Amino acid sequence: MATDKLETERKYEADAGTVLPDLTGLPGVAGISSPQEFRLEADYFDTAGLRLLQAGITLRRRRGGSDAGWHLKLPAGPDSRRELQLPLGRGSVVPAELSRLVRAQARGARLTPVATIITVRRQRELLDDSGASLAEVVDDAVSAHTLGEQTEATQWREIEVELTGGGRKLLQAADYQLRAAGLQRAASSAKLHRVLASRLPEPGTGPAGAAALTRKSTAGEVVLAYLRAQAGVLTAADPAVRRDEPGSVHDMRVASRRLRSVLQTFTPVLPADATARLTDELKWLGQVLGEARDGEVLQEHLRELAEQLPAELVLGPVQATMTEHLSPRHGTARRALLRALDSRRYLTLLGELDGLLADPPLTDVAARPADALLQPVAKSWRRLRRRVRQAGSLPAGADRDTALHEARKAAKRARYAAEVLVPVTGKPGRQFVRQMKQVQGVLGDHQDTVMARAAIRDLGLRAHRSGDNAFTFGVLYERDAQAGRDLQRAAGRTWQRAAKKKYRRWLT
Repeated sequence: MATDKLETERKYEADAGTVLPDLTGLPGVAGISSPQEFRLEADYFDTAGLRLLQAGITLRRRRGGSDAGWHLKLPAGPDSRRELQLPLGRGSVVPAELSRLVRAQARGARLTPVATIITVRRQRELLDDSGASLAEVVDDAVSAHTLGEQTEATQWREIEVELTGGGRKLLQAADYQLRAAGLQRAASSAKLHRVLASRLPEPGTGPAGAAALTRKSTAGEVVLAYLRAQAGVLTAADPAVRRDEPGSVHDMRVASRRLRSVLQTFTPVLPADATARLTDELKWLGQVLGEARDGEVLQEHLRELAEQLPAELVLGPVQATMTEHLSPRHGTARRALLRALDSRRYLTLLGELDGLLADPPLTDVAARPADALLQPVAKSWRRLRRRVRQAGSLPAGADRDTALHEARKAAKRARYAAEVLVPVTGKPGRQFVRQMKQVQGVLGDHQDTVMARAAIRDLGLRAHRSGDNAFTFGVLYERDAQAGRDLQRAAGRTWQRAAKKKYRRWLT
């Protein structure tokens, strides 16, 4: 299994005559270690179209240094990348564990060597007063050549500061001092990007490319920008979902729902008959993700509910019964999710999404100003209003619970529709989105209690049939029932606030 670390660093361009400034005055730095020198040789792997590099991912097989092996680096926020490492092994075929993690980005294409980079590295450690490492400062002399039908060779020098124990305050102070000494930030955090820059598509034309939106942008540009962003979130979440990282299933599920919702809402721009298959496939993916996510939410909800009980109300093996009953269900859902992500159907979905973004079947409405999108957003809000009124007209019970769940889905669709326009509407759009999010949130919390009560009832019956005391599950059921009633009242107050005209004037 791959080892995992978070890499936070900044790189700087340097010429042959650059002299590094004295860094001993940086926050917390008490000394600097003697330099060590390494020779590092790495073969970088990617698809023929450099899909990994365009997604900010690098995959290499490195020899030399203290961390020889296979390295997969995934984006993890500003200045940071998640680095996964496997042993070097004997062959040069990408390990299955790593190739599976980039399957969504590679779209199933073969991963082959695209460049070789040789680095002569002089490395020093910034140390605190106990001798512990705060950061590594490396001075790299780099020589590289591309691989393929045509090869290009290049050389350069760069300086890198990577945190090893210090914080961002140290990184920022080092940045200030290095730039004051005349160094400039490197254009990319990946050496490979510099080597293969001439082979990359122009900005705005690649898988993640997008022109900046302005108030003069067309309806088509606004919708496509949102779809492009969510497609990026979907594929970026894929490796994290495969590694079962916290929150990753939620992120991927929300991205799939946003994509589907926008395709359903903005049919005046992208006709429904041209996107029907993709919409159906996004529904399938959302359902598979939903099974896994709902299991996570249910387990967490019930665990917290049980932990809040006074000890004298917990009779019998409550936590054990919950774990025994729920864990297998969650495991089954997770295995089904991984099978889906490894399937040809999933790759076909991603390919169709690529095709839509590369050659969108836009209508004449797409060429109009972005104001043309206001009507579909207003329509989604009116749908929400009808659903809320319908729920309010029903007596307490299962029918009202179902109606409130439908209202929640309508609130979510109205929110996603409005999000599309935020880049060109500014504050009014953001305020509307915030109100829809609050409505969605309280109704979502209510639905969690509905689902939890059904699970608690099953757990109580299971305990009873096993001869255990089911008293605690009755207490849990009533507590969640009361929480559901409280949330219904909170939902009413939230809706009254969200329905105020001031939040939807911009739609007219």
